[in-house]
Amino acid sequence: MKKSLYLMALFAMALWASCSGGKDESAVGKKEDKPIVKLANVSARPVEQIQEYTATVEAEVKNNIVPQSPVRIERIWVEVGDRVNKGQKLVQMDAANLKQLKLQLENQEIEFKRIDELYKVGGVSKSEWDASKMTLDVRRTSYRNLLENTTLVSPISGVITARNYDNGDMYSGGTPVLVVEQITPVKLLINVSETYFIKVKKGAPVSVKVDVYGDREFTGRISLVYPTIDPATRTFPVEIKLDNKDRKVRPGMFARATINFGTADHVVVPDQAIVKQAGSGDRYVFVYKDGKVTYNKVELGRRMDTEYELISGVENHARVVIAGQARLLNDMEVEVK
Repeated sequence: MKKSLYLMALFAMALWASCSGGKDESAVGKKEDKPIVKLANVSARPVEQIQEYTATVEAEVKNNIVPQSPVRIERIWVEVGDRVNKGQKLVQMDAANLKQLKLQLENQEIEFKRIDELYKVGGVSKSEWDASKMTLDVRRTSYRNLLENTTLVSPISGVITARNYDNGDMYSGGTPVLVVEQITPVKLLINVSETYFIKVKKGAPVSVKVDVYGDREFTGRISLVYPTIDPATRTFPVEIKLDNKDRKVRPGMFARATINFGTADHVVVPDQAIVKQAGSGDRYVFVYKDGKVTYNKVELGRRMDTEYELISGVENHARVVIAGQARLLNDMEVEVK
């Protein structure tokens, strides 16, 4: 009996020791399972609000040279690439209709002169005089209009950028005979976020780079600020004009315009702190406080070497995780390295 009691006592002690040892190991395990992170102190500072926009270079003015009605092209006087002046003769259309209308106008002028003399002596009524005068005015207007559409001249000084017909072709409508573009100056049209609406000023300088010229910078100026915001994109159009006196920049080129909107105080964090959420374009930063980390969605601004400007998401003087994010979850306890 005594031997039995002794064995039971030994068993109970062993069981207690086993349970006590298991609890200690579990506690140690939990401590070891805490993710180890490295932190950085971040703060707000003045950051230049520099934004880059892409655009396609456009001509200041683009004119399609077309006659009013289908007619045969007698002669085209210019070729693609030619520089032309305002009022310069570009195309001569067939003049047969013009000659016919000129004869009708001359006959109508003679007829009106006869009616006018009779009206002065009471030979015709006022209504007959009015009808003859109206017919003459209509013929004169038709003649001037056809004259303008028989000899086609350039409405601007510029460059011929397209020629779609040859001498002797029948103009059938649709495609213009020629295209004339004014390339001094040229312009860019960009869409700017409504955030900068009150900061965009007409006449402000803009740095422009054109891909074909590498890092060479051209100076433009804001020439037009549209007064309304697009509710779908929350942006507004801004027009930038380049003098382009050397005519290096041509319509159709791809350009990048950089505008400096001044400075703003924003939190700046190391790029190592930025975490991209898988399957989306969202960016996050783990913020450390009181032994735990929180998963904060952030809005990125400029990238400056190895740092990012944050528009929102992290408070001033916060501590953020810059290493060890792989195992982190929101509101998780961590150990600081």
